[in-house]
Amino acid sequence: MRKNKMLVAFACCVFAFLFLPLFIIAVTAFGGESAITFPIQSFSLKWFANIFTSGSFISSFKTSFQIALFATLLALLVGIPAAYALARYTIKGKNMIQSFFLSPTIIPGIVLGFALYRFIVLVMRMPVFYGLLLGHFLAVLPYIIRVVGSSLSQFDFSIEEAAWSLGCGKVSAFFKVVIPNITSGIMAAFMLAFINSFNNIPVSMFLTGPGVSTFPTNLMNYIEYNYDPTVSAVSVLLMAGTIIIMFVVEKTLGIASLAK
Repeated sequence: MRKNKMLVAFACCVFAFLFLPLFIIAVTAFGGESAITFPIQSFSLKWFANIFTSGSFISSFKTSFQIALFATLLALLVGIPAAYALARYTIKGKNMIQSFFLSPTIIPGIVLGFALYRFIVLVMRMPVFYGLLLGHFLAVLPYIIRVVGSSLSQFDFSIEEAAWSLGCGKVSAFFKVVIPNITSGIMAAFMLAFINSFNNIPVSMFLTGPGVSTFPTNLMNYIEYNYDPTVSAVSVLLMAGTIIIMFVVEKTLGIASLAK
């Protein structure tokens, strides 16, 4: 009984450590003072209005959304067939190929960003937007392969072979049999890759250029010269957006299905 009480107390401390900073940030977003203070002295919504009147915030948000969406979709187009091949067939050097695909998750972000800068900007001399897209694609591809590969590891490939024996072509069986059975894994991979791309800072710091800035880097630049609660308001909106997305996923797919 004593051990259970101690475990409950420890769990409460952990949750307090995780959620108390979020609560403080949420409260400071509604303060009327010109600097971030807690507790707040007055109530105001002007910092939320400041977000939507700032052209740099809006343009950088659009850029981050486009980069994250396109990079994730490209990663899905490449990552799903790659994960399928690694799970379905015995390939020579399979472990080495898996390590190669997952290497961006092992390398520190700042090192990956500098390496991509050297290759994309200095060697290939790509336009800023397409360089960002390529960098984010390479950064999120391992997440797609890992999550989709986990779903495929639990898939019974005898079902696909049965479809072959009934006259279904390999490509047709892949889209009609395999894909529908790993939809939850694909959705989980999409969400994980999109969030990682949208919030990515190391790669974006090295690949942004004149006229093109991502939302996280723009937010960091704003914090460097300003200390008003606009940053807290942005955080509240991002938290609210995440909650809404998770609510929609729960009502459509179910959170439990994403863990399969």
